[in-house]
Amino acid sequence: MHIEPFGVEMWMNAHENNCTHNLAETCVTSLTLEELLYLSGQNAQALSALLPMKLTYGAIEGSDRLRRAIAVLYADRQPGDIVVTHGTAGANALVWAAMVGSGDHVVTLTPTYQQHISIPESLGAHVTRVALNPDDHWLPDFDAIAAAVTPATRMIALTNPNNPTGSLIDRDGLMRLAEIARVGNDGAGAWLLVDEVYRGSAQDDDGMGPSIVDIYDRGISTASMSKVFSLAGLRLGWICAPSPVLDAVSHHRDYNTISVGMIDDHLATLALEAKDRILHRSRAITRGNLALLSDWVAAEPGLSWVKPAAGTTALVAYDLDIGSERLCLDLLAEEGVLFTPGSAMGVEGTVRIGFANDPEAMRAGLPKVSDFLARRR
Repeated sequence: MHIEPFGVEMWMNAHENNCTHNLAETCVTSLTLEELLYLSGQNAQALSALLPMKLTYGAIEGSDRLRRAIAVLYADRQPGDIVVTHGTAGANALVWAAMVGSGDHVVTLTPTYQQHISIPESLGAHVTRVALNPDDHWLPDFDAIAAAVTPATRMIALTNPNNPTGSLIDRDGLMRLAEIARVGNDGAGAWLLVDEVYRGSAQDDDGMGPSIVDIYDRGISTASMSKVFSLAGLRLGWICAPSPVLDAVSHHRDYNTISVGMIDDHLATLALEAKDRILHRSRAITRGNLALLSDWVAAEPGLSWVKPAAGTTALVAYDLDIGSERLCLDLLAEEGVLFTPGSAMGVEGTVRIGFANDPEAMRAGLPKVSDFLARRR
């Protein structure tokens, strides 16, 4: 089975450990184990609870305690609506493998996380890309989506909040998407897969926008501990979906997942049970960093953007006559600053800037980018 190389992951694998100032990071500054225990009201003695743990496969679909903690993130879901996976990447891959096959029609909103294009294409699906536009604040053109969806459409896929732009579709927008989706699957309704890994990062209020599973009866939510929960190292995610999806996913999961690690399950549970504290920390970091980035973009000639409403990344356009990969390679070589080239996401002439890392990385790195840009004007 042929699959396209994963542009963003190849870039990060090659460069993220070779930079001085990582402004490509998408995970809110990772927690240490000590910090996790503190935020969850525990102390180092809590680790003693792990010592008698027999390291079996554990609960195959995720422990009951963990799935209860995940279900709380949704308005009206139960533990039985959740299956635990190896990160959001594993969740997305399982959904695609279980729900889409050769000849199926898929509509994907772009730019997006490449999984939602390349995996269905590798399965033989016909993928129609509906482009988001900066003139529309990177929000959906519902007329264009409606024109793309047909009775043969099996799945509609998007990221919300959007990666890489940070746009956020509100409840009304999700309801409009659900209305459009009902045309698919010969009137039974297309499945609506929303990668919600950045949910909880909105710049307003408590940061937690609505989920598609609380709006549409054929909605599928994928998410994980990686981004807003600052625990990418746990490699733990989940799918929240109707039972037909979970049943289909379980057949595939038996082949490529079986279960997640018991220690990961335990630590993720502690984090989710302390979600208010952890999300408060994450909001403080992303909101402070976005303010720094906003001031910098405003003061830097030749740059333009749509300021993110959520997420941990911004897509910034530049006016230099140079490809984005070359620009990012030169920036890394000359200043030690890492961005992600827009070409890795199909948006040439832009760079993706992460505002999730330690604020000191922003304060130290952005002036170096200014020096770099000044030399090229």
